[in-house]
Amino acid sequence: MFSAWDRRERPPEEGAAAGLQGFGVDKTFLSSLKGILLETELALTFIIFICFTASISAYMAAALLEFLITLAFLFLYATQYYQRFDRLNWPCLDFLRCLSAIIIFLVVSFAAVTSREGAAIAAFVFGIILVSVFAYDAFKIYRTELMPSTTEGDQQ
Repeated sequence: MFSAWDRRERPPEEGAAAGLQGFGVDKTFLSSLKGILLETELALTFIIFICFTASISAYMAAALLEFLITLAFLFLYATQYYQRFDRLNWPCLDFLRCLSAIIIFLVVSFAAVTSREGAAIAAFVFGIILVSVFAYDAFKIYRTELMPSTTEGDQQ
């Protein structure tokens, strides 16, 4: 029988056991355009969450929910774990995540600016910036993943 020391020195096994070794972070994804967009969305969502916590705590849940959803997508993409769920249409889910965030942050940002507090106005400004980042992300997803590709036969 092998001891724990022997298992550590052996190379990792191929197949099903190799997938259970842990979550390796893909550093090339984090430096790609999609990774930078997700990191920017995560940071701005956290800033808006802090602003709503300081001013209007009623809108804090929307920012927290979008923060957690964006964090989950960043984790799934950075670890390549989303590839294990091959029945889900990930580009479509990501596109819907961006659209829902655009709608939520537009409504919440304009509702928060009516309170005329300093933190609420800051949340409004960051919310508009975040909406533009989410809109750019949705545009890039649509252009690269969802838009039907045109071929020469389709143009005739």
